[in-house]
Amino acid sequence: MNDVVILDPAKHSQLKLTAPDYSHVAEQHILPISLHEFAAAASDSPVVFVKNSNTGEFQPVVILGLMPGQNIKQHEGKWLGRYIPNILKDYPLTVVLNPDEQDKVWIGIREENPQVSSTDGEPLFDGVEETPFLTQRKEALIKHFEEDQQTKAVMRYFADNELFISQTLNVSVKGEPRSINGLYLIDEDKLNQLDDEAFLGLRKRGLLGPIYSHLTSLHQINRLAAEHAAAE
Repeated sequence: MNDVVILDPAKHSQLKLTAPDYSHVAEQHILPISLHEFAAAASDSPVVFVKNSNTGEFQPVVILGLMPGQNIKQHEGKWLGRYIPNILKDYPLTVVLNPDEQDKVWIGIREENPQVSSTDGEPLFDGVEETPFLTQRKEALIKHFEEDQQTKAVMRYFADNELFISQTLNVSVKGEPRSINGLYLIDEDKLNQLDDEAFLGLRKRGLLGPIYSHLTSLHQINRLAAEHAAAE
């Protein structure tokens, strides 16, 4: 279902996309987001960071459940959260990197996905020409891809300045303690200890807003616990 092929008008001229169905993330308790999504995502869910044990790279994510395999923002294909991450808005389309030409990308599609149809939904092509619907989706895909690349650079900047700290989030659900491990936060103590030049550097880069959105979002863990209790 998740195999990606390059979108080709000669091959996919009859394809259409039906309304979004979020069943494919029913068991994902975190989803990646970009720095540009922090403010909106923080109004609904905790925004934290995880570390790739193989590459050492950090990735911002939203927490959607209190344990692996649980997504309480999704129910029977419907999204219950206030904010829908870009990775879900783009699905089942995706950007495919061109290994031979670093400045070029392709648009890929998961053609076996249930949202892909030859009879129902919004058409991707009118003959060999892309429809306005596909043009809009492609523009959003490219924009989100560029934001992801910018986010990776910022994560390296945070890591180089040792602003990440490993943290366990603790919450109570109906009086029962729960812990979410393997997370990283921005270290407030180190942030406050930055000299004026370093702090000004964060401001000039436009990073103070996302940092404070992340820190404020941690209060959403209580909302997540309440949603978890209601779901149970």
